[in-house]
Amino acid sequence: MTDASARVDAWLWAVRVYKTRSLATTACRAGHVRVNGERAKAAQKVKPGDELRVRISGFDRILVVKSPISKRVGAAMAADAVDDRTPPPPPREEMPFVPIRDRGAGRPTKRERREIDRLRGRD
Repeated sequence: MTDASARVDAWLWAVRVYKTRSLATTACRAGHVRVNGERAKAAQKVKPGDELRVRISGFDRILVVKSPISKRVGAAMAADAVDDRTPPPPPREEMPFVPIRDRGAGRPTKRERREIDRLRGRD
């Protein structure tokens, strides 16, 4: 199961970063995957110690390859194959209280829309 290297798309799928291998391949083609700072093609090989930066939902995940696996394995083994060095997300700003409209109340009037925008800080 473990070789000296594995394809980057297969590894990302095997350690459960992407749900399918085709999603991992598409992310590589779109330029969302970098291996050691360089843009990665789907067939590029990864080896232990390589650092991957994967852009998912607008945020970068920083992953280090511990063991290059190319087949989908159990969750515990997948967790052992990757070292996740992603920093914690910044704290979310507290949103000011926005009143909740009753269900079925229809669209807000112009006056209500202006009040909602003012509460959200969109003057």
